[in-house]
Amino acid sequence: MAGQETGERMGALLDELAQRAGPEARDVADELVRCLMEFYGEGLARAVRLLRSAPAGADPLAVLTADELVGDLLILHDLHPEDTATRVGRALDKVRPYLGSHAGDVEVAGLDLEADGGPTLRLRLRGSCDGCPSSTQTVRWTIEEAVARIAPEVAHIEVEGMTAEDPQPALLQILPHRPDDAPGGTAPGGTAPGGTTPSADPGGTARWYELGPRSLPVGDGTTGITEVAGRALLLVRLPGQLYAYRDRCPLCTAGLAPAVLDGELLRCAGCGAAFDVRRAGRGERAHLEPVPLLEDGAAVRVALPGELLGAGP
Repeated sequence: MAGQETGERMGALLDELAQRAGPEARDVADELVRCLMEFYGEGLARAVRLLRSAPAGADPLAVLTADELVGDLLILHDLHPEDTATRVGRALDKVRPYLGSHAGDVEVAGLDLEADGGPTLRLRLRGSCDGCPSSTQTVRWTIEEAVARIAPEVAHIEVEGMTAEDPQPALLQILPHRPDDAPGGTAPGGTAPGGTTPSADPGGTARWYELGPRSLPVGDGTTGITEVAGRALLLVRLPGQLYAYRDRCPLCTAGLAPAVLDGELLRCAGCGAAFDVRRAGRGERAHLEPVPLLEDGAAVRVALPGELLGAGP
């Protein structure tokens, strides 16, 4: 159907809706059409910008699929060159360094593309996460976010191998979502303090925030404190990985800004307790509270659970 014919058909359908359901329904439908036009318009504009700025000899399809919004549009219309299984594999590869910090790993147990309600991914977690419920939960959220970003068509994730202490159900709900910078993609609340941008977690249990580059520690063996949604987080950069923890010692409740980093051990300036940064903040008597973190090139996102958003400092 040609563009003019499509526009005329849309107008006729909107008029029919107004006659059947009233002017309020027509207003909602008009807004929906505007949002869709903005979404696709931004996708087309971004595709043009990407192709114009691509290096000579670059594969045009590779240039387009590297962009999250354009890649989502290609997936939506079954034009993406990589199938779901390949993209799921890439998503899991991105989170494996983080899972390793929690003494765990993940493997695909199955992918049912014909499941009722949409494609269902079955994952198997390996490792106990040291029996720590908060550690296990941060692993779940990190897997959810990584898969939703790269394979948004996956509707459900079933996870095997959760620890007995995990109070959450074994079924994770994942719904397709757009990148934060797409029209209408930013969650309510806009940009958080410190240049962070929130995106709602489909399950409603956590909210992801993108950190601005100025809030990140630079160089291996450095730390920094950043504020996200009114909560202070400790960021620690070790070789090959960035880690995030709640800015509070679990033993003396002191802030961790003056803590000393001794190799991979963080020593609280208040009580002297040592915590292993690379192993999910483990200590002899208590653990730091890990915060889910995904680093993808220059983009860094962290997740805050609902209970932390509503908790005290």
